[in-house]
Amino acid sequence: MRKRKLGKSNLEVSAIGLGCMGMSFSYGPPKDKKEMTDLLHAAVERGITFFDTAEVYGPFTNEDLVGEALAPFRGQVVIATKFGFDLSGPDKRPGAAGLNSKPENITRAVEGSLKRLRVDSIDLLYQHRVDPNVPIEDVAGAVKELILYGKVKHFGMSEPSAQTLRRAHAVQPVTALQNEYSIWTRGPESNGILEACEELGIGFVPYSPLGKGFLTGAMNENTKLRKDDFRSTLPRFTPEAMEKNQALVDLLKRIAKEKKTTPAQIALAWLLAQKPWVVPIPGTTKLHRLEENIAAAEVELTAGDLEEIERAAAEVQVEGERYPEHNGEPPWR
Repeated sequence: MRKRKLGKSNLEVSAIGLGCMGMSFSYGPPKDKKEMTDLLHAAVERGITFFDTAEVYGPFTNEDLVGEALAPFRGQVVIATKFGFDLSGPDKRPGAAGLNSKPENITRAVEGSLKRLRVDSIDLLYQHRVDPNVPIEDVAGAVKELILYGKVKHFGMSEPSAQTLRRAHAVQPVTALQNEYSIWTRGPESNGILEACEELGIGFVPYSPLGKGFLTGAMNENTKLRKDDFRSTLPRFTPEAMEKNQALVDLLKRIAKEKKTTPAQIALAWLLAQKPWVVPIPGTTKLHRLEENIAAAEVELTAGDLEEIERAAAEVQVEGERYPEHNGEPPWR
């Protein structure tokens, strides 16, 4: 597996990481612990060194899984986790107003994550979502203290505006920014985020780089989603939207056929070709998908390929918003 550095930091990771959320949260019931442990071990054996989890995934259970499974590989892997929610309620799940990035809650979250991940210091700590009630300077300052104490190594953010990112970076340098980015979700290209990352030397970590599975070509308008699969609530995953959005998958399939690869590999290779400091983190619970994603790092797209993809993608109007308008973006994703 090739390596990449996240921006100007010295944090080097595999060119493709592994998003672990779906192993125990959000996409139906939690998967078998032994199977997921074996998958995490297989990822390390195949060269992946970058793993993504969060306190809220479960809550807590995903960090436990990742921490226990990766314990034998300490010093060989980079584990990123996230804080930013009020999990003090009886069910430990964040409600509509569940954001909490007060310094004392950051400290609480970090102490818990350290225990669950079985580490002395968190490699990369993201603010999961910007809390409008806490000045970002206070958040960055709290993380800066944790870095000085040796409990955190690198500071990251997820889904901030470019202005908020700059304000945070002025207090504590941000190593990585995690936003949704893929060939069908291209906001970072127009909202100033990619420009800010390049200017400030911040690595960019696209989550949902395969469109929550849709860009693999394994789904269509006849796909039936479980009620406990959060995609069943998303506008882009209605049968009507999936039928219209097949045009984008057809484009990926056409390019993949020319390259003798798969649509998923083209989607990931396209992201890798955008900038040398972009590191996508596709999630999976299946070994064959893991191996497929890893192989995407070896797919070479020429300037001509990229121009062709760009022209064809510009003709496709993506149907449906990322998230339901009535309840906004799911806070954990």
